[in-house]
Amino acid sequence: MDGSALDNLIERLLEGRKTKGKRIQLQEAEIRQLCIVSKEIFLRQPNLLELEAPINVCGDIHGQFSDLLRLFEYGGFPPDANYLFLGDYVDRGKQSIETICLLLCYKIKFPDNFFLLRGNHECASINRIYGFYDECKRRFSVRLWKIFTDCFNCLPVAAVIDDKILCMHGGLSPEMDSLNQIRAIERPVDVPDQGLLCDLLWADPDRDIKGWGENDRGVSFTFGPDKVAEFLKKHDLDLICRAHQILKPWRAKPTQLE
Repeated sequence: MDGSALDNLIERLLEGRKTKGKRIQLQEAEIRQLCIVSKEIFLRQPNLLELEAPINVCGDIHGQFSDLLRLFEYGGFPPDANYLFLGDYVDRGKQSIETICLLLCYKIKFPDNFFLLRGNHECASINRIYGFYDECKRRFSVRLWKIFTDCFNCLPVAAVIDDKILCMHGGLSPEMDSLNQIRAIERPVDVPDQGLLCDLLWADPDRDIKGWGENDRGVSFTFGPDKVAEFLKKHDLDLICRAHQILKPWRAKPTQLE
């Protein structure tokens, strides 16, 4: 995808600021090219990204394209600000295609300033059910959904900021003894039903337990404060930054790490 075509696509997507909730006219061929080019970038970069502050860290978007645009208006449009998104770009909202397309556009245009991690909804078995498959089929084709799946299977799954903040979509895993295990996960890969990759995308903290517990989602585990403290000390980290759940109290702004 050449630069002029990419800029034109970004310009059209940003028209969403003027027409909130209205579909953006996109072509299947250009979306397919977005997926192909971004997949190559994902695979060139490590599965455990090593990033530097300042960077805006953002949680689930879930197809809420107008919220994504509002987020950029608040935090700054790339490349004026650096971004790390923690996954769950599709499903539930009505504009998953616009959402993921703009994110992939920025990844291609600013590959060293704009980063996307994989969430549990960047998985065929999940977004087949929760809306993304239906949106792709209704607006374009099942073939395009499969192309997105191939792209999602190449997304990195974790990031470390300034060697002190570990970021992922879900949480810790009882199978993780070393961060090198994340680096060693081969891509492309589908999300398994259990194991390290599954936990990184699905696990949840629970302040009321010690150790590991059952997860009400029926997938992965919950982990107590003791496991967080143990992990941080062992790996000389200060903080674990995750998404996957609604913040309480909820604040409509990104978290900037400086």
